Amino acid sequence: MANLAILGLKTTSADELMKTRDKILLSSLELFNEQGERNVTTNHIAAHLAISPGNLYYHFRNKSDIIYEIFQEYEKLVDFYLDIPENRPMTLGDMTFYLESVFDGFWSCRFFHRDLEYLLDRDTRLRGDYREFTNRCLAAISRIFVKLADAGIIEPQSASLRAAMSLNVWLVITNWMAYLKTAHAAKASASLTLHELKQGIYQVLTLEMPYLTPGHREQVMVLREKYRPTMPECEEARETSASL
Repeated sequence: MANLAILGLKTTSADELMKTRDKILLSSLELFNEQGERNVTTNHIAAHLAISPGNLYYHFRNKSDIIYEIFQEYEKLVDFYLDIPENRPMTLGDMTFYLESVFDGFWSCRFFHRDLEYLLDRDTRLRGDYREFTNRCLAAISRIFVKLADAGIIEPQSASLRAAMSLNVWLVITNWMAYLKTAHAAKASASLTLHELKQGIYQVLTLEMPYLTPGHREQVMVLREKYRPTMPECEEARETSASL
C-alpha cells in the first residue's frame, strides 16, 4: 500500500494505530485501482479490512462518499504539485518535475480517470468539483507556459494559443491511459504500469517542440527520448518523429 500514501492520506508504521476512516479510504483506493470501482462494493471493502459493513457505514454513508473524499485528497495533491514558484525563473528541471508529479498523482488515483464519465454522471458534487479542478489545472498549465517563455525556454505565445496549448496538454494527460486501454486492448488494464503511463510525457513534450527556443531544443529532445512509448507503431514512427 506504499504507493497510496502519495495522496496525502496518512499511513503509519506497524506499531501505530491508523484511524479506521483512513484505513477505509486507503483500502478503497487500493481495491478501486486494482479491480475497477464498479467491481468493488462496500461489502468488499469491509471484508478486505476485516470489519463489519456497519462499521464502514459509521464512517461513510455509501461508496460515493468514499470516492468523493478520495477525489478531494487527489485534487489537493495535484494543486500542491502545480504550485508555480513566482520568485525565480523556471527551469527544465521544474518542467520535468511538474510532468512527473502529475503523472504520479494520476497513477495513484487511476481508477478515477478510468471511469471518469460514469463517476461524474453519478455524483453532482463530484461533477462540480471536477469542473473547478480542471479549470485550476488549465490555469496552472498556462502559467507554466508563461514562465517557460519568461525563462527563454519556449517562444512567447499569444493568450489564445497558450489557452489551446494548455487544453491540449490536459487532454493528453487525462486521456493517455484510455488510449493505452483502447488502442492496445490486448493488454489488460491491470497490467498497465506507471512506466507506461509516464510515456504520455513524450506526447506532452512533442506538443511543445515547435515553440522551443534554439538554445533549449536539443535538451528537450534528449529529455523527451527518455519517455518514448515502447508500442510497436511508435517504434515504426521513430525516424519520422525524431525529425520534429
